[in-house]
Amino acid sequence: MNQNTQPPLKGFTRLAGTPEQIANELGPLADLAGTWKGADGWNLIAVPSQKSGQPTFTLLIHQYSETITFTPITAPVPNRGGATQQFITGLMYDLTITNLNDDHGVLHIENGMWLNMADIEVQPDGPVVEGVATPQQFTIARQSAIPHGDVVIALGNATTSVLPNIPSISALPDPVGLPPVFGYTDQYTTNKFQDLFKATNINATLTSTAAKQTITHVTTITVDTENGGNISNIPFVDKFVNPTRFQSTFWIEDVVSGDVTFKQLQYSQQADLNFIKKFKLDGDILWPHVNVNTLVKI
Repeated sequence: MNQNTQPPLKGFTRLAGTPEQIANELGPLADLAGTWKGADGWNLIAVPSQKSGQPTFTLLIHQYSETITFTPITAPVPNRGGATQQFITGLMYDLTITNLNDDHGVLHIENGMWLNMADIEVQPDGPVVEGVATPQQFTIARQSAIPHGDVVIALGNATTSVLPNIPSISALPDPVGLPPVFGYTDQYTTNKFQDLFKATNINATLTSTAAKQTITHVTTITVDTENGGNISNIPFVDKFVNPTRFQSTFWIEDVVSGDVTFKQLQYSQQADLNFIKKFKLDGDILWPHVNVNTLVKI
């Protein structure tokens, strides 16, 4: 190399690294890379309806199978801020959910990205000064596009542990202000799936699976639109169901079965839908739309 030739500055060229380099840059997202399949999924959603001209709801519960493929973005993507630069690595993903009952049709499709945003470096005027920057509050982002007409950005962080910490979560609507004649809990507690899937604890299917396994390591990734993210919807969706929050937790687990260790992905997520006015109170009733599933990397 002569004196007039210098290596390109970081961020000005985007060269794919080795698989080891890519995995290192992905950080806690690295184990997601690949294809996952699972048929233990549950979807619960209340949708607006009418009865005798009055607003009410219909509860839909589906058991589903799912395939998710995560594909690494093979070079850091720069965000330039002047005094600092951010280099984002991540994974593109697409998923397909198929109803296990009725017509076995496609229930949901989605694509987007998971981003590792932890790499922020100082660049006053010249080459980047590695490792000299204020840490971010949230280092992980999930970007999701859904054909209902919704785009979601949720932010959060990742932790590691020996065992999964999966909380009990209820999917019952907020009861404050609901007229008793609505019978709003009836559909949640009396349905054909009541012995398999409990709306009062949607994560019970996850904990039941994990309790029967030997799990030796867990990466937990939790994101929430209330951490500086957003939900953008088409006008129809805003008017009739008004999604206001999305939360998601992934548990990426190492499971030992005999002489074999395999990767397992468990997740629980909730979107808050808001419709039907509260009885004698301001605002709408909040209806949790929840999904849970357990998948294995193939």
